[in-house]
Amino acid sequence: MTNLIELYVKLVGLALFGFILGRKLPATVPTRVGQFLFWVGVPISIVAFLRKADLSGQIWIAPVFAYLAIFLGAFLAWLGIKGQVFWTKNSIEQQTQGSFILAAMVGNTGYLGYPIVLAMVGKEYFAWALFYDLLGTVFGAYGLGVVLAARFNGGIGNYQTVFKALCINPALWSFAFGLLFRQQSIPNLLESCLEVFAWTAVALSLMLIGMRLSKLNSWGSVPQATASLGIKMLIVPLILGSTLPIFGLTGEVAQVIVLQMAMPPAFATLVIAETYGLDRELAVTALASGSIVLLATLPIWLWLF
Repeated sequence: MTNLIELYVKLVGLALFGFILGRKLPATVPTRVGQFLFWVGVPISIVAFLRKADLSGQIWIAPVFAYLAIFLGAFLAWLGIKGQVFWTKNSIEQQTQGSFILAAMVGNTGYLGYPIVLAMVGKEYFAWALFYDLLGTVFGAYGLGVVLAARFNGGIGNYQTVFKALCINPALWSFAFGLLFRQQSIPNLLESCLEVFAWTAVALSLMLIGMRLSKLNSWGSVPQATASLGIKMLIVPLILGSTLPIFGLTGEVAQVIVLQMAMPPAFATLVIAETYGLDRELAVTALASGSIVLLATLPIWLWLF
């Protein structure tokens, strides 16, 4: 409970501070902060936290559950769309269907998932969160997510751009470097500086979430957003989380995977929706609402697992 209260203070405090800054500062600031974290902050943090992470056990199964969560979320969202059409006899626009499915399948397992896992489970199990995000969510969002977006936008999409974005993703490169670098001994001062920088990047990522939320002005499409969040943040984690003991995943490891599965929709869903002409209003509403709903669902998952 003490850890949870401390986490809430940090989450709400840093996000609120970022929200205020986002209202006061020019619109280019969140973009610059995001670029810094994408190219420098997050990659160095990955290298730093990997040095103290435990890579033993069935860690390869983390991305497997990431893909299971992505596909299950997409399938349940598709069933929900078909069910609504059947009962209401009203068709749903293709663009709205695309945003609905995206919001139900891709979670914010990086900028939000990392600090939550670090605070509640610790650095020792951080590698599980990394494997889930970098080898699961990233490819799910910018691979399957883009394919679906192109499908619901009439098949328009530049797949070469998607492939290039995956290849130059600095987080993936730093992940590979961190795995090779983690056993190398470095001076204590450099180790301390590396860790301080990593935690600073974590705090900055939470502030960035607040900055980005301050720029979201649309709160429409609440019924559709509520349904997609129910799938993403409740049904999928409950179904897949209950199967974890079958694979011998319990304790802190199970917590990491469930927490990653239960994250709200990622900002990537909004980026993809805007790029491929999907329902931006639904994407914005699901993203903003999910960030708030997380405060209520987080204790549930920590209690259940």
